[in-house]
Amino acid sequence: MRRRGSSSRNAALLAALLFLWQTAGPALVFGYVLTYTVGDLRLLPGQSGGTACPHLNRFSTTTAGVIDRRWSTSLPVTILTANQSPSARLDEIEAALQESYSAWTGVAGTTLAAPALAPLNRTGTQQACQFNDGLNSICLNQSDLLFSGGVLAFARVVTSDIIGEQPFPNNPPSSFIGEILDADILLKPGDSSITFATPAALGSNPSAFDLESIVTHELGHVWGFSHSAVWGAMMFPFAPPRGQFLGERPTAQLPDAPLSEDDRTGLRVLYPDPADTLHIGSIEGRILPANPLSLAGLAGVSGMFGAHVVVVDDATGAVVAAALAGWSCSGAGPPQFDGSYKVERLPVGPDRRYRVFVEPLDGPVVAGNIATTTESLCRNQGTDPGWPLPQACTVPEVNSNFTTRVRP
Repeated sequence: MRRRGSSSRNAALLAALLFLWQTAGPALVFGYVLTYTVGDLRLLPGQSGGTACPHLNRFSTTTAGVIDRRWSTSLPVTILTANQSPSARLDEIEAALQESYSAWTGVAGTTLAAPALAPLNRTGTQQACQFNDGLNSICLNQSDLLFSGGVLAFARVVTSDIIGEQPFPNNPPSSFIGEILDADILLKPGDSSITFATPAALGSNPSAFDLESIVTHELGHVWGFSHSAVWGAMMFPFAPPRGQFLGERPTAQLPDAPLSEDDRTGLRVLYPDPADTLHIGSIEGRILPANPLSLAGLAGVSGMFGAHVVVVDDATGAVVAAALAGWSCSGAGPPQFDGSYKVERLPVGPDRRYRVFVEPLDGPVVAGNIATTTESLCRNQGTDPGWPLPQACTVPEVNSNFTTRVRP
């Protein structure tokens, strides 16, 4: 396994953290940000893909039931339910988990649909979330060193950087670079100051965090998202206030109601449905500074890196989608930090008009909240001994010290 920050090779291990809500702030808008893996070019092209261009992290959804799921029934006392009998308590928690999955599988125009998911199984193992077992697990009572500094929950995702690798026994070999091989969700256990509640119990426990909201967010990381800075998006990196659910509760008619359009668009980019004829539009370009001399001294940087390009529906004023600008890649790679962006899977039609604007990551969401995206764009001899120099690159710092102006 190749764990991020180590010298061993193969799968990359990423962790995305959900932080406690600290303060309120202005309604800033940025967009969906996804995660990537670069193939191991120290191997033959048939194994590495032959390019240093980053590949989107995502599951294979080509086979029914291909994405296994389980959750640990080992529970801390901090999971609150309306029904306190042992069996009913488990059923109530599982119902919340199922609704969290349904929010993501209910999005139109994607192949991440319910048939791709295996049944949600149960295990009594407390330490069920292990990055080296090839099982996708949810753990509510497992300690971890990442639970520090206000971290409320996190997802740990292992991806393949080799085509055909089989790091886990009895699991099929990976079929593409960036394929997710193992994804676990852990919620903070054993803290007397932090409680989680099911939707049925949240009303009578206003000091608890909504279990369904937290798990729905973490599942976004499981599917391949980093964080979004859209205020109110499910992938916003801070938990909603205690006693509140982020967005709308799901219904049988609208299972994806908790998600924002930004979340939905990002999912369509990760898992596009070839039969979808509505969400086929894209907007692309480059973000360049008014004064090119501002980039002087930045080796290999010819455009703004880390700016967010936001697409707004002209009729409603709602954010439809956005993308992290700053790089492009073709051929053998590596990425070129030229300020390029592309916002994909936009609805098209004669009544569709969009406005585009750019904002920096200057708070409350900052560059560190999307580090799993930026850090995964490059590999070099420092990160991977023996890496071929022509395909090596170093990710520049995210540029958040800029302002924009509107021109006619």
